[in-house]
Amino acid sequence: MSVRSPYVDTSALAKWYLNELGSEEFVAFASRSRRMLISRLTVLEFRCLLGRRRRNGDLSEGLEREILVAFEEDMSFGHLDVLPLRDQHVAVACQLLQALRQHPLRTLDALHLAMARDAGAPAIATADRVMVMAAADLGFEVTTFGASTG
Repeated sequence: MSVRSPYVDTSALAKWYLNELGSEEFVAFASRSRRMLISRLTVLEFRCLLGRRRRNGDLSEGLEREILVAFEEDMSFGHLDVLPLRDQHVAVACQLLQALRQHPLRTLDALHLAMARDAGAPAIATADRVMVMAAADLGFEVTTFGASTG
């Protein structure tokens, strides 16, 4: 029986490349996973996160480049399996916003959940408290790392 890959959102993935609260736990989690699912949305969000940190003075341009090279290598070597973003994910995300209206889900979080569900991921890794609650309500096994308020 093969183990299906977990879906990793941007808040968790950042802990693999940046030294943050929960980074050690995420590295241990990633080392146990042969591959992890991310999406085109994750790629975009991660690049945005790095750019914001560089502009805020938290990262140098050189470190930002090094992290992007490592990220690209992880995708090309297959450790990070990048799922496409499709129109159907937007429709499902709208449905999830309605179904999970008790949670203050943001647009992109609903899209992450829609893509994880579509991919048949059994688990979601996140560092966002709202995602933890919403993913658990959808029946995902949830692993969290230094959860923030999102």
